[in-house]
Amino acid sequence: MRKPTIYRKRFIPFETVDISGDELLLRTDDVLITRWKAIKPRNDISGGISYTFLKEGYKIGRFYDNDGKFIYWYCDIIDVEYNEKLDVLTLIDLLVDIKLMPDGTLLVLDADELAEALEKELITKEQAVSALRKLDHVLKTIYEGNFPPKICRKEEYWVL
Repeated sequence: MRKPTIYRKRFIPFETVDISGDELLLRTDDVLITRWKAIKPRNDISGGISYTFLKEGYKIGRFYDNDGKFIYWYCDIIDVEYNEKLDVLTLIDLLVDIKLMPDGTLLVLDADELAEALEKELITKEQAVSALRKLDHVLKTIYEGNFPPKICRKEEYWVL
């Protein structure tokens, strides 16, 4: 399995971070599964498992606390750019996110950041529309009881 270079690009704050150091667990044309530790030390999370759905445009994280206990699912709405020649993936955070707690509590986060990025022309209208459509798709999947996707339920990836 070939390991790509992976960048996470954000608009607020504006930054591009190389996350290629994350452990690659699975790579297909459709999904990328990685295991990671928090980039900066935190009291609330130690790391997690990320399932990046490359064609669908979202990344689902299974987050763990410092004792290695699962605490919540976190879904980033993203665009994916791929440079096949260099084997470089850039995951572009489209700001709006979903946090799903084990008890079913659902939070839509950072809609204000999406609005701010659109107002300040940090993102295009097309990117904002795409983010909202992807958000809608993931929310419908949750409401229908089909979240997380089947591959995220495979316990073989759950160990930190």
